[in-house]
Amino acid sequence: MIKADRREPVFNIPGIVLGMLAVMAAVHLLRLLLGEAADADLVLALAFIPDRYSAQPLEWPGGWLSAWTSPVTYMAVHGDLTHLIFNAASLLAFGGVVAQRLGNLRFAGFTIVCGVAGALLFLLLNPGMRSPLIGASGAISGIMAAALRLLLSAIASAPEGMAGEWIRRVPQVIPLKSLAQAAQDRTLQLATGSWLLINVLAAYGLATPAQAGVVAWEAHVGGYFAGLILFGLFDPPSRVRLKNMGGTQQQNTD
Repeated sequence: MIKADRREPVFNIPGIVLGMLAVMAAVHLLRLLLGEAADADLVLALAFIPDRYSAQPLEWPGGWLSAWTSPVTYMAVHGDLTHLIFNAASLLAFGGVVAQRLGNLRFAGFTIVCGVAGALLFLLLNPGMRSPLIGASGAISGIMAAALRLLLSAIASAPEGMAGEWIRRVPQVIPLKSLAQAAQDRTLQLATGSWLLINVLAAYGLATPAQAGVVAWEAHVGGYFAGLILFGLFDPPSRVRLKNMGGTQQQNTD
C-alpha cells in the first residue's frame, strides 16, 4: 500500500520547471534592459528563422552558430509579457507532473526534443520564411500531450475516483498505456482533434487578416505529436509501476 504524504507543500514545483521559468524570465528581462537595436539583434540571434537555412545564413545575426543553436534557443524568447506569462502558466500547469514522472534530466531532454520537433515542422512548412519563430509553445504542447497520456493512463488504472489523486501525488506509479493503446483511446482522439481545431482557428479563423499567421500552429502541432509519440521513450523503462494502490505490480512498456 502506498500512502501519499498529506503534509506536502501547497506548491510542489520541480526544480527543472523552476529553472526553465527562470531562463525565460531572465531572457525577457535582458531584452527590456537592452536598447532597441541590441534587442533586435539578440532576438534574431536566438530565434528560429527558416531563411537562416537558405544559401545566405550569415546575413542573419548569429550566423552559423545560431543555425545550430536556434532550434533550442528560440524557446527562451517571447514577444511580450503576455506571451511570457501565458507560456509560463502553461508550463506550470502541465510541466510539474511530467517532470515528477521523468526526473529532471529526462524532462529537460524531452522538452528540448519537443521544441526542436516544432521548429522542424515549422521549417518544413515554411521554407525560406524570414519571419522569426519565438516562444516555448511548441515544447509546452509536447509536455501537454505527455500529461494527457499520463492522465488517461491513470484513469484506466486507478481505482474509481482516484485518478486525480494518483496524478497529483504519485504520478511515478501510474502504468503508462502503450502508444498503440493510447492511439485507440477515444478521449485522446477527441482531445487531439479539438486541440488541432483550436490551433487552426487561432491561426486562420479567429484572427483578423492582419494577425493571421501570428500563431505558429506548425510549431504547436510538431511539438504536440512529438510529445505524444515519444513520451514513452523518455519514461524510465526499469521503473516498476503499481497496478493499484494495494501493490499489484506491472512493468512499464511503450
